[in-house]
Amino acid sequence: MTRIARPAFGRFLFFAVAFALCAYFTFAAVQGDFGLFQRAQIDAEARLLTTQLADVRAEVARMENLTLRLSDDYLDLDLLDEQARSILGLVRADEIVIR
Repeated sequence: MTRIARPAFGRFLFFAVAFALCAYFTFAAVQGDFGLFQRAQIDAEARLLTTQLADVRAEVARMENLTLRLSDDYLDLDLLDEQARSILGLVRADEIVIR
């Protein structure tokens, strides 16, 4: 009885499925929702938001300083004079206005 050599179709199918799974998971690791490109985008957005947070904190500190300087407990007369001039358009009698 002679044996007929059959092609190794089972092995080929196994390696094809294994290769397809590896390719899928590699693609998902790079391009997916939790992949490397998404991670890089999130890191860039985090750096941008950190910079914006520092800017906002500096602005808040500046506004708190101005508020303190105009409060009843601590009144800065120079700042009050500057605010009155800019908002109300006041001028002292000894000043000359040039337009």
